[in-house]
Amino acid sequence: MELHKLKAHELKDLIKNKDVKVEEVANAFLNRIDKTDEKIGAYLYKAEEEALSEAKKLDEKISKGEVLEGLGGVPVGIKDNINVKGMQNTCASKILEGYISPYDATVTQKIKGNNGIILGKLNMDEFAMGSSNENSAYKKVINPWNREFVPGGSSGASAASVAAFETPIALGTETGGSVRQPASFCGVVGLKPTYGRISRYGVVAFGSTLDQVGTLGRDVEDCALLTQNIAGIDKMDFTTVDTPVQDYKKSLGKDIRGKKIGIPEEYFGEGLDDDVRKSIEEAIKVLEANGAEVKKCSLPLTEYALAAYYIISSAEASSNLARFDGIRFGHRSKDAQDAVDIYSKSRSEGFGKEVKRRIMLGTYALSAGYYDAYYKKALKVRNLIKQDFQKVFKEFDVLISPTSPTTAFKFGEKTKDVVSMYMSDVYTVPINIAGLPAISVPCGFVNDLPVGLQFIGNYFREDVLFNFAYSYETSTDWHKKTAVVE
Repeated sequence: MELHKLKAHELKDLIKNKDVKVEEVANAFLNRIDKTDEKIGAYLYKAEEEALSEAKKLDEKISKGEVLEGLGGVPVGIKDNINVKGMQNTCASKILEGYISPYDATVTQKIKGNNGIILGKLNMDEFAMGSSNENSAYKKVINPWNREFVPGGSSGASAASVAAFETPIALGTETGGSVRQPASFCGVVGLKPTYGRISRYGVVAFGSTLDQVGTLGRDVEDCALLTQNIAGIDKMDFTTVDTPVQDYKKSLGKDIRGKKIGIPEEYFGEGLDDDVRKSIEEAIKVLEANGAEVKKCSLPLTEYALAAYYIISSAEASSNLARFDGIRFGHRSKDAQDAVDIYSKSRSEGFGKEVKRRIMLGTYALSAGYYDAYYKKALKVRNLIKQDFQKVFKEFDVLISPTSPTTAFKFGEKTKDVVSMYMSDVYTVPINIAGLPAISVPCGFVNDLPVGLQFIGNYFREDVLFNFAYSYETSTDWHKKTAVVE
């Protein structure tokens, strides 16, 4: 039995039935990482000693008659901007090289408390800024479907590690599509929850009013399992909301007959690849065959979302990243002569090109004379976009769109065209702007590269999203197709 090829819920059942030991499962994935990660580049740190130590403890619990609830001994990969006590937390940046976290983020604390095994820290675009995983200061991540193509970003390694069987489930983070877009490019399932559904405590901030921890798995049930075990209010994060977390597994498999799906016209316009459009149209037919009522709708302010997003996120990044100053922790320049030198040279040496670009954009937008013209105006546009969605959700249960306008692109294809790179998030960014939940599921292939179908839900209705996604998934075979990495 090739344990690394099994899904998280399948592994959980095998462990529960005592067909395999937790240590066997952990070893299967650690061996898989050893075998394939040189080709993928997903892991910045492999937590072999920690994973096996925890696996032995869980096996001991089982031997004493205890049933492992929650994640039940299933391994998880963690993006390297989410703190895990005793492990590195570099955000794939030179400025945090060698930094070891002294504490657990709430989500990693919950994974440990719910009997999960942490396999290690996953690569990413530096400080979560990027759509291709080409911005890591350490190494690029390869798309498991084709080595010449990017896995998406910034959680590219989270998606690629799941697609390459290097972990059954993984945590990523989202500011403007950084879970859903790589999920689409790598042919896996990725959820961005409602803002406030999952704690951000212990997650290195990029854009504080946009950031969320997201979940990735090879199918909808796996994604639901991981989300279930990390969601909920947290006294350490005042942005979390005291709204009950539904039993997401029980929400799967419910009838969608008579449920209403909206198709936003603005998500099917110029820039959408024709073959991707065809895949989405075929997916819509499947949902209609399952009994859903499909109708076109409009989100007229969608065209302003990307501009508003890059002003707001860059402004917040400028503020959040000011703490990386070469004084308290992280990289300090060896050539600095005084305090000003320490600050300017340490940051110049430690930050990569894309991070510097966004810090400068954000600092400019917040500067005297420009705050009202840019940042304040972007916040007003944000509120109008949110109102657009609220109006539409009075009529529809979910909305459907492509996750990305294209499939994965080649390495280097968009690095010199910043606007083209940013446009790859054009269908994901509005959801972050409004704080809504959304999920991407595989729905086809174009030139042997996966296509993602995006379901957008109303606030705190992740259960509805999971059910629609599950209805589609169980009616198709796209999620059964796997990349070959040997």
